[in-house]
Amino acid sequence: MQKHVIIHNADRDNLDTWVRFRKGLCDSCAAVCCTMPAEVRARDLVRLGLIDAFDLETDPKQLARSLQKQGVIEHFNFRHALFTLARRANGDCRLLDPVTRRCTVYEQRPDTCRDHPQKIGPRPGHCPYRQAQAPARPR
Repeated sequence: MQKHVIIHNADRDNLDTWVRFRKGLCDSCAAVCCTMPAEVRARDLVRLGLIDAFDLETDPKQLARSLQKQGVIEHFNFRHALFTLARRANGDCRLLDPVTRRCTVYEQRPDTCRDHPQKIGPRPGHCPYRQAQAPARPR
């Protein structure tokens, strides 16, 4: 009896292709969610060690300008006090390991990442799952 394996290759920008999230799905994913803009709060930046707690007393616009110059964030939404983390040229989160496709700061990751996709995101409860490619075997 043959076992059929369904390979999902969701299109990050087409919510209809997203799959229902289930525990363990991330284990075989290519970290597609880590190519989406990550909006974080200042407390997340402290947890990540990108700013110090005393920086929270700084004017948010001034802090945002400084973080943009440093390449830490790419945008600041003043109305909602949300910082959008900078990404690499290929769209990957700068905290994502480019080889393993795993978060390099998993224990300190922002609340946005902790809550995605179960509670937040463009389609809560669903994710843009794409099966990771198996590493090439040495010849």
